[in-house]
Amino acid sequence: MSKLDPLPGLSPYPLQHFYDEMYADERSIRPHYRHVNRMFSGMSPEELQGKQKLLQRRMMEEGITFTLYNPAQDHAMERTIPFDMVPRIIPKGEWERLEAGIVQRITALNLFIHDIYHEQYIVKDGIVPRRMIISNCYFRPEMAGLRVPGGAYVTTSGIDLIRHHDGEYYVLEDNLRTPSGFSYLFKGRSLMNQLFPELSFASSIRDVDHSLNRFLSVLRSLSPSRTKDPVIALLTPGEYNSAYYEHAFLAQQMGIHLVEGRDLVAQDHKIYLKEMNGLRRVDVLYRRLDDDYIDPLAFQPSSLLGVAGLMNAYRAGNIAIANAPGTGVADDKAMYVYVPDMIRYYLNEEPILGNVPTYLLSRPQERQYVLDNLAEMVVKETSLSGGYGMLIGSEASKEELVDFRLKILADPARYIAQPIMSLSRAPVLSGGTMAPRHIDLRAFVLMGADRKPHVIPGGLTRVAMKEGSLVVNSSQGGGVKDTWVMA
Repeated sequence: MSKLDPLPGLSPYPLQHFYDEMYADERSIRPHYRHVNRMFSGMSPEELQGKQKLLQRRMMEEGITFTLYNPAQDHAMERTIPFDMVPRIIPKGEWERLEAGIVQRITALNLFIHDIYHEQYIVKDGIVPRRMIISNCYFRPEMAGLRVPGGAYVTTSGIDLIRHHDGEYYVLEDNLRTPSGFSYLFKGRSLMNQLFPELSFASSIRDVDHSLNRFLSVLRSLSPSRTKDPVIALLTPGEYNSAYYEHAFLAQQMGIHLVEGRDLVAQDHKIYLKEMNGLRRVDVLYRRLDDDYIDPLAFQPSSLLGVAGLMNAYRAGNIAIANAPGTGVADDKAMYVYVPDMIRYYLNEEPILGNVPTYLLSRPQERQYVLDNLAEMVVKETSLSGGYGMLIGSEASKEELVDFRLKILADPARYIAQPIMSLSRAPVLSGGTMAPRHIDLRAFVLMGADRKPHVIPGGLTRVAMKEGSLVVNSSQGGGVKDTWVMA
């Protein structure tokens, strides 16, 4: 018997009050994990460490990296993203409910974005305050009245979900601008198939590879030219971007052009790709940089990353941009509070998935409550992502709490707060044994001109690799797991 699990079904670590994905209690394995537990328990620590070394070597050979930025230092560090070999497993019925809730949410958010840039019925009817729109830094007046190809504002999205100690899933965030992590989902499955073919092929799990074809079909459906073979390009900030590996991977896998702003030129309200033989018109641009940088003539004049004249071509209906400019108006963390109301308003349905309780610090009563209980709160800047600009009260020093209190008082509308949730845990392999780590789930959604959201089966499980930490973001040192949905 290996060091992993001294007795089959016996938890190798204290479960405490957290929901554990593998262990139902101290002495029993959840049914959908039995096959995985049996296989890992039958391997010696030496075998597991050998697999881990092989995994690291494969990731280095294939360049599966992520760039970490340390504000305290003057340089960035490129590294392989920590990948844990114990998969996270979601039963079929559980996934079906998650999928239905995610589709419902994205459908309502897409309708909201269209409404905000057209009739603004939801504002006129008093559901969302006008000031929440006007003061939103991601609101783009330039998008007012514009026709978006296929009516699909949110072509790609990443919905972050957590499971609380009550066993229920809650939506933590909606990532609607340039969500990242697709490549780690697809490569994670590929690596697991290579390292443990006997495990993955013997298990009845949903395939994810077909979603790459769906991704390409979604982008093709947006083409305004209606040509049989539209030209699609992925616009990247360049090789120094933290997610550049993903940009290159997606372009290669889908057979589309990987370009930087300098590779494109605007002429006659159309966008062209510079090639050896001349110019080639681009029909769809999948951009992986924020609105501010995509066109220096329309947004940030100092940007060297975008294409001058891109928005003119977009207004003329000669190119599709995914995601559409201005989607960030629904991505803002303060707007998240209103998503359940959007679902009721646009779909006349009750939300299938609940929000994490959230306090808007622009509201005096809610602000005072948060300030009185700051050590028990997670406070986030509404416009930031990736774990930046965030305070976890239980892990903060007295000085950090005082500093954040002053920041909140100076500009309350800049922040939201949520109670510290008990993120579920899952076992990771550490030194030949299993250790518990907190996790969340980023579910990826694709939506084309038919406006029928496709949720990639499983998504990406993100892991807080530091013991006891709740921060799962890759930009803050988090890792990932392959996520299996039972077929």
